Amino acid sequence: MRPSRRGVLAGTGLAGLAAAPVAADSAFDDAWHQNVLERYFAFGDKTSGGPGDEAAGVWLESRLAEAGYDCVRQPFETPFFDASTATLAIEGRTVPIIPQAIVVPTGPDGLTAPLRLAFGTGRLDGAIAVIVLPSQRWSSALHPTIRAALDDVRARGAAAAALVTTGPTGDALALNAAADADPSGRPVAVLAPRDAGPFLDAAADGRTARLTIAGQGGVRPAWNLIGRRKPAGAGGTLVLSTPRSGWFGCAAERGSGIAVWLAAALWLARRGDVDVELAATSGHEYENLGGAAYLEDAAPSPSDTRLWVHVGANLAARDWHEWGERPLPGPDSQRYLLAAPEVLDVFRRAFAGQPGLEAVYPATVEGSAGELTNILRAGHRAAGFFGNHRFHHSRRDDLRCVSGTLVRPASEALRRALAEVLAA
Repeated sequence: MRPSRRGVLAGTGLAGLAAAPVAADSAFDDAWHQNVLERYFAFGDKTSGGPGDEAAGVWLESRLAEAGYDCVRQPFETPFFDASTATLAIEGRTVPIIPQAIVVPTGPDGLTAPLRLAFGTGRLDGAIAVIVLPSQRWSSALHPTIRAALDDVRARGAAAAALVTTGPTGDALALNAAADADPSGRPVAVLAPRDAGPFLDAAADGRTARLTIAGQGGVRPAWNLIGRRKPAGAGGTLVLSTPRSGWFGCAAERGSGIAVWLAAALWLARRGDVDVELAATSGHEYENLGGAAYLEDAAPSPSDTRLWVHVGANLAARDWHEWGERPLPGPDSQRYLLAAPEVLDVFRRAFAGQPGLEAVYPATVEGSAGELTNILRAGHRAAGFFGNHRFHHSRRDDLRCVSGTLVRPASEALRRALAEVLAA
């Protein structure tokens, strides 16, 4: 899907709205944010169009409706795969893997073939190529390193591939994929670094393994939640968006942004002087599929948008000590805040002293990530957040990775920034 059919930003000023104080801390305190985190996480895995994503959307819809927003659902279709079996096995050892989207199943009997290490230039005909990625907080199969490695082993005749997502946790990391990706008929598995040792030894010897990826997949319906409140009709809409879906429980990746977004939405509902549009989008794992659908067919045009704030991934995840994987009380600083020139200083003041977010960067297409890239490419005046925390895209992104105490400062800072913007 194209990022947008909209034109280039024509521009409306930020003036004309009366100031309103930021909601008192008691209204959105640590406990309030913790409750939102726990409620969101309790819905389970948030894969696009699945039960957890659906339940989270219905819950957020009810919260917005109670606050006076007119809510609509924007439907679209998303890929999916529900695995019944996802394993890699050699003699004496079987480990779980993550089937890489867009999933190519092996069938219930699996693919039996020699394991071969991917480095080098020799032929890999009929083999399962093991690709050991360099250490990084991996997020997307569209990363140039991953794309080049997969293209290479396919060109050398590999029947399948196993990606070892080397990173800070030793976990297998789910990788985002383009919804229209051409799988080329070859299964791809993601193998946890902590499990990889015996398989690397087997690959060095060319020993036989069995890769099994079985289940049901295809496309299924999903929907974006859109909430609108337009009491003023005064020259421009404030847009707040956040992704709703993700590969697993997404407590910190998604939950922290959901909590900050919802607090801002409820605070804005109390004002009678600002047009607001809210979007909680599905389809994030498929390279922002739902966000692109919203931007293309439902969002205000750049000329009608006062400011667009995108509350992206890992807004307030926990930091960890590397040794012993011990949790720290503060936030992971690998989180980013970008803002349009007109509001750059506003966001710098609001987020001063917050690790990572205090370094506010100019909002450019080249310097952004995720849905924010498409928003900026479409010509919107925007600010936005994104990041990769330690357990990003891991099954272990649970409530240990986030807390209401970590989220509240970012939530208050966003409302401070919005109050200043709307008072200008």
